Amino acid sequence: MSRKLSILLVEDNILNQRIVTFSLKKYNHDVTIANNGLEAVNLFRTNKYDVILMDIMMPVMDGLEATVKIREIEKSENFESRVPIIALTANTMDNDREKCISYGMDEFMAKPFEIDKLISIFNDLQITA
Repeated sequence: MSRKLSILLVEDNILNQRIVTFSLKKYNHDVTIANNGLEAVNLFRTNKYDVILMDIMMPVMDGLEATVKIREIEKSENFESRVPIIALTANTMDNDREKCISYGMDEFMAKPFEIDKLISIFNDLQITA
């Protein structure tokens, strides 16, 4: 990793929040936690993030709806570039990846969380550049 990233982790499970945060802090990244999609959208309106890690199944607003709203905000406010959104989900059926991409996500990672795989995705998406 070549630079410190500002990461929005959207996850309702406290244990998952701790595991992901602990793993990312080893790389010296800043992690902000949203407990559901609505919190994520509200945080996105007022903060800048390098990447968003988005759970799919959450209370209040799920990750798919939150992604659509974030993409609408980027479009309506003429963002220079869109923030990469990576699905972090236990849903691993064949069509889950395609569904996430169709809702505006950039990549898909199945749980359980693996930091090496996530770092590889960051590199593939050139988030570390």
